[in-house]
Amino acid sequence: MERVLVTGATGFIALHCIQQLLDKGYQVRGTLRSENRKNEVREAMQKHSSNPENLELVMTDLLNDDGWEEAVKDCKYVLHVASPFILEVPDHEDDLIKPAVEGTLRVLKACKVNQVEKVVLTSSFAAIGYGNEQKIYDETDWSNAESTIGAYAKSKTLAEKTAWNYVEALSDEEKFDLTVINPVAVTGPMLSDDIGTSNTLLVQLLNGSMAACPKIHIGFVDVRDVAKAHIFSMTSETTNDQRIILSDKELFFAEMGKVLKSAGFEKSPTKELPDFLVKILALFIKELGGLTRSLGRVVYCNKDKAKDMFDWQYISAEDSAIEAAKQLQSMGLIS
Repeated sequence: MERVLVTGATGFIALHCIQQLLDKGYQVRGTLRSENRKNEVREAMQKHSSNPENLELVMTDLLNDDGWEEAVKDCKYVLHVASPFILEVPDHEDDLIKPAVEGTLRVLKACKVNQVEKVVLTSSFAAIGYGNEQKIYDETDWSNAESTIGAYAKSKTLAEKTAWNYVEALSDEEKFDLTVINPVAVTGPMLSDDIGTSNTLLVQLLNGSMAACPKIHIGFVDVRDVAKAHIFSMTSETTNDQRIILSDKELFFAEMGKVLKSAGFEKSPTKELPDFLVKILALFIKELGGLTRSLGRVVYCNKDKAKDMFDWQYISAEDSAIEAAKQLQSMGLIS
């Protein structure tokens, strides 16, 4: 039975990758930074997956060399999902950049030593669509890390470039295949009680703490489709050496607010705040801090490559957000 390493096992996307891999019969090894979160992952898989007994958990840290070669040992494939993600502006950009870049190198070096067949790297649309002129972005575009794009976008851009450069420099004997997945904002149901960063903003939209929405236009995609794309790409030669944008559709926050309000979430805002007011509110609502650079931008991406490579229909952005909202409501996080 083939073994797959999934890094950052407690993460929103990683948990879905683990669940789908177990359901497909793979042996899965997941990495964690903390021993005290083992039960969280195991309980999630016992509740949501087939074959939870095929899950092994090991301790590693993106900022430490220890344990990575052992974690990758005997794995045919590696899904490198782990990377820090916060909405607020960090105290220092290296809080995000160092673990993203150095962690990626640690994982890839361990893959080389263990002669892994393929790596699928979780990047982001943040590595594609920021710091340049507005346009319909595609996989040939890169965010401008020399501009003021914010620490998260910079971390994803530099980490992804590091991955491509590292693999390109390998000899033919050392080289392994690489696919990079670049999702837009990821929504959908959680497999643990940790709602993660991706759904934190949804809570802000639903709990009445914001009377109106920031004028922000972004793409949305369901977490289950993101995990499915990772696993499909893992064994598909057609995705080798490819970056692939994942997005169902783009919406303004206010448009998503209307979707949620029509689904019965009455506190969901449907009007837009002036940009200057969002910047003031960001001083008090830390989750808004990392979004102020996106105010007023209209962002579209070309979805053709994913449509050509993936032969399934995405869960709609609307259905994904509504399902996540209902789960958050059942958890008592919104009324």
